[in-house]
Amino acid sequence: MKIDFVSDVACPWCAVGLNSLELALARLEADVPVQLHFQPFELNPSMPPEGEDAIEHLSRKYRASPEQLAASRQALRERGAAVGFEFGDRVRVWNTFDAHRLLHWAGLQGRQRELKHALLRAYHTLGENPGAPDVLARCAAEAGLEPQQAREVVESGRYAEDVREQESYYQRLGIRAVPSVIVDDRHLIQGGQPPEVFEQALRQIAQGAA
Repeated sequence: MKIDFVSDVACPWCAVGLNSLELALARLEADVPVQLHFQPFELNPSMPPEGEDAIEHLSRKYRASPEQLAASRQALRERGAAVGFEFGDRVRVWNTFDAHRLLHWAGLQGRQRELKHALLRAYHTLGENPGAPDVLARCAAEAGLEPQQAREVVESGRYAEDVREQESYYQRLGIRAVPSVIVDDRHLIQGGQPPEVFEQALRQIAQGAA
């Protein structure tokens, strides 16, 4: 089974969804071999390098009051804790394009999944800028990649065209929200679903394919 996990490092529900999906995959592992790939999506493609205050950005984007935002943050913390992800205080929203370029490179090295987790922790647990070269190099090292090579990828602008092409491809497929889980290029599961929902859907797809 091939799974494309379309997501953005800036998306908190992608952190929840990935951990939830992995719990489901652990239950399926003996029955359903899976190839998991990470595909790029930018929630805020025009975000400047210096980022933006998170409360101001979210209030404007979703027309939400401080009380509504606080309730959403608490719900995220609870959902994250249920699947083993810890949310910290994220005070700024950052541009994630360089993180996607590095993820593309990590995929060529066979360490994409490890880097994705490191980037999600840096952004959502530690509140760090996933576009900063030092943060990206450290995340690469945490993922078992060579940090100096990672820094060279970031500073060179390499893989920008590849990432843009992948983003355009999934936009043409109609992906407008993340996380979006695409199974065998045919089946779509959207949102940070509970593990049980992912497991049931994947079992049904596997049985149908059989």
